[in-house]
Amino acid sequence: MNTVKQEIELLLKNLPEDCSLEDVQYHLYVIEKYRQGIAVADSERKLTQEEAEGLVSKWVIK
Repeated sequence: MNTVKQEIELLLKNLPEDCSLEDVQYHLYVIEKYRQGIAVADSERKLTQEEAEGLVSKWVIK
């Protein structure tokens, strides 16, 4: 796993030269939310594919 510094360096390398500070902040926010989501998924019960499809099918209007 990359260190935070390495992740930021990679992010800055991949953003366009004319990006704004808001662009950088947004991408940092997304990275942090992704990390939090992975931590929650690792610590809590996971759904099977069938369980997830069953839940989603209740939300989808046909």
